[in-house]
Amino acid sequence: MEFKYDVIVIGAGHAGCEAAAAAANLGSKTCLITMDMNKIGQMSCNPAVGGIAKGQIVREIDALGGYMGLVTDKTAIQFRILNRSKGPAMWSPRAQCDRNKFIWAWREILENTPNLHIWQDTICEILVENGEVVGLTTLWGVTFRSKCVVLTAGTFLNGLMHVGHTMLPGGRMAEPASYQLTESIARHGITYGRMKTGTPVRIDGRSVHYEDMDIQDGENDFHKFSFMNNGVRHLKQLPCWTCFTNEEAHRILREGLPDSPLFNGQIQSIGPRYCPSIETKIVTFPDKEQHQLFLEPEGETTQELYLNGFSSSLPMNIQIEALKKIPAFRDLVIYRPGYAIEYDFFDPTQLKHTLETKKIKNLFFAGQVNGTTGYEEAAGQGIIAGINAHINCHGGEPFTLARDEAYIGVLIDDLVTKGVDEPYRMFTSRAEYRILLRMDDADMRLTERAWKLGLAQKDRYELLRSKREAVTNIIEFTRNYSMKPTLINPVLEQLGTTPLRQGCKLIDLINRPQVTLENMAEHVSAFRRELDKITDRKDEIIEAAEILIKYEGYIGRERIIADKLARLESIKIKGKFDYNSIQSLSTEARQKLVKIDPETIAQASRIPGVSPSDINVLLVLCGR
Repeated sequence: MEFKYDVIVIGAGHAGCEAAAAAANLGSKTCLITMDMNKIGQMSCNPAVGGIAKGQIVREIDALGGYMGLVTDKTAIQFRILNRSKGPAMWSPRAQCDRNKFIWAWREILENTPNLHIWQDTICEILVENGEVVGLTTLWGVTFRSKCVVLTAGTFLNGLMHVGHTMLPGGRMAEPASYQLTESIARHGITYGRMKTGTPVRIDGRSVHYEDMDIQDGENDFHKFSFMNNGVRHLKQLPCWTCFTNEEAHRILREGLPDSPLFNGQIQSIGPRYCPSIETKIVTFPDKEQHQLFLEPEGETTQELYLNGFSSSLPMNIQIEALKKIPAFRDLVIYRPGYAIEYDFFDPTQLKHTLETKKIKNLFFAGQVNGTTGYEEAAGQGIIAGINAHINCHGGEPFTLARDEAYIGVLIDDLVTKGVDEPYRMFTSRAEYRILLRMDDADMRLTERAWKLGLAQKDRYELLRSKREAVTNIIEFTRNYSMKPTLINPVLEQLGTTPLRQGCKLIDLINRPQVTLENMAEHVSAFRRELDKITDRKDEIIEAAEILIKYEGYIGRERIIADKLARLESIKIKGKFDYNSIQSLSTEARQKLVKIDPETIAQASRIPGVSPSDINVLLVLCGR
């Protein structure tokens, strides 16, 4: 049997869902192939979306017309903004979700997306003719012909799970691995390696002594992930809890290290630096007497709990014995132990910024197969791969995001320029323009581009237009409205800020740390009337306007720097040089430039091992 499509997406995790939805919504006839339709959008590890920098990625996906933000808002059982004590560039949304409802919310979207079909099967081989992907074959003997293929196989490629000395093949607990596909791709000259990740024990909540833990409640203000909905919480909001490991637990963990796959040579691949196992923590920080743990609900009604901070592949008896030394878990009952998983990934320097492979035309990679970790990083890659797969089918300019446009742009540029030597996780510190990439303005940055592309629909674009107009009106009012000392000084003294000696514009007061748009509106009736004109998303609009006012100088300076560096992005060098013949370049630079083959001078400057003097050589050769 044979089927024909424009775009085929392999794998229905977070990358695959976004890729398939984007391609289909743009008009490509699309098929999403998954080994288990009941695990679409499965949260393989913790039941949460967002976090530092990751939350910004989700808002960017939403601003582009993706679905992760909408699904998260619909299934959230706790919402928080992290880093509130810092500036708005660091604010990051995070939500606990109901794991099972998250799956079904995604499935409802995909099953009702025009142009999109779902097929349950396992891929055996990709089909390539004359250096171009033309389809694939499946375990059931079905052939799919297509113009483009997007691979988002997660941890399933030759997946191997570890609990102590026990090793079981699989891509996730109780789910089979995918074989033959890696080798099918490698035959065409694409190199691959092995990586490792892990997940913690799942706990029966009825066995926990919550009185020995600290409660961590969520927040219930106007913040949410999607720019589209009204922010109403659909599900019951639940708390998380925190506690700490202790020396007794550490002693048992240390005694179990000879049986740890991470330390006895059983696991050779590299795990994520920023989400280490508990055994790695006690070895790396031998003097630390305790490590914080977070107990997170898996759903609105289930007793299953996720123990964040206790990832482990130690034998299950060691995991349980150590946990029982912690007072809150003295009567511990678990659903399943933590485990590690090894899987294949492909070196992402073999990709273009569109996430198309350089060696096989129209084959795209997205998600953990590119060496990343995290649902959000995967979904961000997925939407870009899906967009560009559609463009390759139907024509148009490649769709990429620059480093000053989006965290997704930073992520992809880091991957294709620098590669990975450990699972890549996004942080705000990876973005040199993070004050331009705030969570509040993802729609301002990206929705118009998505609207022109055809992915963002009219209702989304109209929301952006009305928000932009309202924010502009607020800022213009504060620029033009004069404040008189006699009227406002009592208020300023009450707020703990210096009284005025002479009149000023309202915007000058808003720039003070103690002053906000809201507390000025309480005492300036004309300004209150201005804010009352906003009838929809009022809190969101006021926050956006206040950030632009208070951080105008910082934003302006960062934009100037970004614009200067953008000039290097305009200098195209791909295919212009035989780097091996340029003896004035360092040996390392020649090797790295040959391997990466950068598109622009700016990308070349970000390659590790390419020095500023090497860049000057290239600029001279370009006649600059």
